[in-house]
Amino acid sequence: MSSFKKYLAEFIGTCVLVLFACGAAVVTGCGMEPTGYLTTALAFGLVIVAMAYSIGNVSGCHINPAVSLAMLVSGKMSFKDFVGYVIAQVAGATAGAAILSAFVGSETGLGTNMPQDGVTVAMALVIEVILTFVFVITILGVTSKKENSSIAGVVIGLALTLVHILGIAFTGTSVNPARSLGPALIVGGAPLENVWIFIVAPLVGGVLAALVYKFLAPEKKK
Repeated sequence: MSSFKKYLAEFIGTCVLVLFACGAAVVTGCGMEPTGYLTTALAFGLVIVAMAYSIGNVSGCHINPAVSLAMLVSGKMSFKDFVGYVIAQVAGATAGAAILSAFVGSETGLGTNMPQDGVTVAMALVIEVILTFVFVITILGVTSKKENSSIAGVVIGLALTLVHILGIAFTGTSVNPARSLGPALIVGGAPLENVWIFIVAPLVGGVLAALVYKFLAPEKKK
């Protein structure tokens, strides 16, 4: 598989994630209505399922720099591919946010991440690290066995739904630096000023997940 095709797949996947999942947050009024809250969580999970079974066999469907960093730390991808994936993911997220902005206007916020009322920066950082850790360690576990390949996309999608159900009330749930950076670049202002939280914390959570899983994983038989 050529590198260009993998990077293009990551671009498309991250673009779809932001357009449809962040779009769902905007059009359903996530945080204002209980149905909107749950719908948004499901939208993020369902996008992962859709992309996993469409581009997963091309790029692995990371569509998230934290996942790619975990794969790098785990020795499952090269540094060259890591850089290419991250560039493609950020570009895809920005493109998805730009398309969404054309549909609903940037004044809607485009599903940007911000610490919610009563949530300090320190709390937001810790929450995002924990949410990302759970999400990424699930990915590492379910993809560690080839026999799980038929269900991996569903499991990963449900894991993303799970972390959103808890995290939306605190940070809007990022667990994905590209997903946060793309909309913030289009919206600007406070979301862009705070986006570092949603870049640093998911990357830390991804690395922790990779290190912990490497320690916990059963040794392969020689």
